[in-house]
Amino acid sequence: MHTMPSLLAELDALPGRWEVQQTLAAPVDAVAALLLTVAEGRVGHDNLLVLARASAARQGAMTVVAGSGAGVYRAEFAGPLEPVEIQVDRDRFMIAVQSWYAGVHTVAACPAGTLVTHRVHRVIPDHPGFAAGIEQIGLRARMARDLRQVLDVIADRLGC
Repeated sequence: MHTMPSLLAELDALPGRWEVQQTLAAPVDAVAALLLTVAEGRVGHDNLLVLARASAARQGAMTVVAGSGAGVYRAEFAGPLEPVEIQVDRDRFMIAVQSWYAGVHTVAACPAGTLVTHRVHRVIPDHPGFAAGIEQIGLRARMARDLRQVLDVIADRLGC
């Protein structure tokens, strides 16, 4: 019986198309604990932080439900949008998200504290999420802005 590869395995096999990195003066374990927290319930700053700034999440219309397998989830929307696939690998400090883009956030120790990398491996150009805002500021600029917002939340929570 052939099984589908996991989202992380699938993305690991693809080259990154866009990448942004930022550092945070905090221990890697503390940053990873906050960045990789995913559990059933409403998406917010304490759950699936990498998607907490999405408009559906800000409106309280995005909820995480458990998928099949360890670390596998999906985020469902109140509206007609397709669910987002999510996979967390806490041992490797990684979280993968697939919606209109497929990307991975990784956390690693560095001399400044923690290096967080967000790498996008593919996009669906005709998806409504891609068109909204990307043409105005560009994908890499949006990724950098979104990563900064995520790290600002973590820095605030950790007091650094």
